[in-house]
Formats: sequence, C-alpha cells, structure tokens
Amino acid sequence: MTGFAKGRYRARIAGTDADIDRAQALRYLAFVAETGAEPQPGGRDTDRFDAICSHILIEEARSGDLVCCFRMLPLTGGCEIGRSYSAQYYELSALEAFDGPMVEMGRFCIHPDRHDPDILRVAWAAMTRYVDDHGVEMLFGCSSFRGTDADSYLDAFAMLKERHLAPKRWLPRVKAPNVFRFAAKLRRKPDAKQAMLRMPPLLRTYLMMGGWVSDHAVVDRHMNTLHVFTGVEIRAIPPARKRLLRAVAG
Repeated sequence: MTGFAKGRYRARIAGTDADIDRAQALRYLAFVAETGAEPQPGGRDTDRFDAICSHILIEEARSGDLVCCFRMLPLTGGCEIGRSYSAQYYELSALEAFDGPMVEMGRFCIHPDRHDPDILRVAWAAMTRYVDDHGVEMLFGCSSFRGTDADSYLDAFAMLKERHLAPKRWLPRVKAPNVFRFAAKLRRKPDAKQAMLRMPPLLRTYLMMGGWVSDHAVVDRHMNTLHVFTGVEIRAIPPARKRLLRAVAG
C-alpha cells in the first residue's frame, strides 16, 4: 500500500521504529489509559506481534498528529492461522481449510479526543488498498467491546446471534478459559436501536461489509474488554459497499 491523502488526513505504512513507537503510544492511550486495562511499562502498548506486522498510520495532514492506527498481519492461507493474534483466544482449526490469502487486522484505535467520522473512512480506505494490493480473500480480527460486563451489551449480542454468526464451516470454537456464550445463552429478541448504539464502530463496519462473528465472546480482563472473532470474506462484500470503499481509496 502506498501512502495517500484524503481531505484532512493522510494514510501511510510505518517506515521507522519511531513510527511504530508513535502507534504504540496511541494504542496505550486508547486501550489502557482510557479503559482501565492493566498498565504496561513505558506507556506503550506492545506485544510480540508488532515485529511481524505492517503498521498503518492515519495522520492529520496539516499538523502531522497521529489520529488512528492499526496493524496488518498477512497470511498465505488458513494453514498459517495459528500464527495470528486471534489464535491465542479462539480455536480456529476450521479456518485452516481456507485456501486464499488472509490478513488479520488488529490493534485498531482512534485517538479518544478525535470524533471526525472521516478518520474511520480513511482508515477503511487504507485497509481496502492493502487488501487489493495483496490479493487478500479474507479479513479477520478481534472486535472489542469496552469493559467485561456482558449485561451492558445484551441487545448487541442478541443481534449478533440473530443475524451475524459465522458460517458453520468457519465457526471458531472455544479456547479461552473465560467466555460469554451468547449464542447459547440468549433467548431475547434484540432491540435494533439499542444494539447498534452499543456495537463498537469497528464491528459495525465489519457487519456492513457482510462480516460474521464467533458464537461466543472472550472475557479479556487484561485488556478490560469483551471481544468476538470477526471475519469477512472479500468476495462476499456487497458490491455497493465495495464501490464506496474503493472510491475513497482511489
């Protein structure tokens, strides 16, 4: 993916250690300082996956301020799914049969003080360029709800159960020790308005692209989140949505 600018923002791949350090600082602000997650030394959110990922930066063009970042881990196919961050939390053997290029998008965050919807649009445009450049056929990752109180998100989970569960052939199984099995436990009809209000913006975007989720949420007390495995097959994205993403990416 080459860098590009749209309106007030520009997107590029991190090219230096200093770039990655800026991303880790923003991740710390978004995932730790703002959420009450377990602190890490040095005021940086880091892990072993940073070294094997491409890091995408979204900056305000005029000031150079970093407003959003995420990372991409390319895989040749499902045979490499065990290398992913998500494989720590989900039993993903069903996806080993996926025979096309895949990419895991992770650590997606927007600066807590920034609320311009164009930031998310430019981020997804950057993702679209990366997917097109690498011939990716499946995009996946963990979509997080803030906090670990599942009761706060029952309408959202009920909607995921009713409309957005993964196809059986790809369905992740339970691996983490602490999970909320919403597909098995919930019997309620979702309030659509409340469900969308409580759905994380990243997950909403996945779902608009035809994405699907695991039938359970992992309770991650270290990061103070609930998260669901999320996947989208690129060929299943609605044509109108593809055109919109590529128009912004162009």
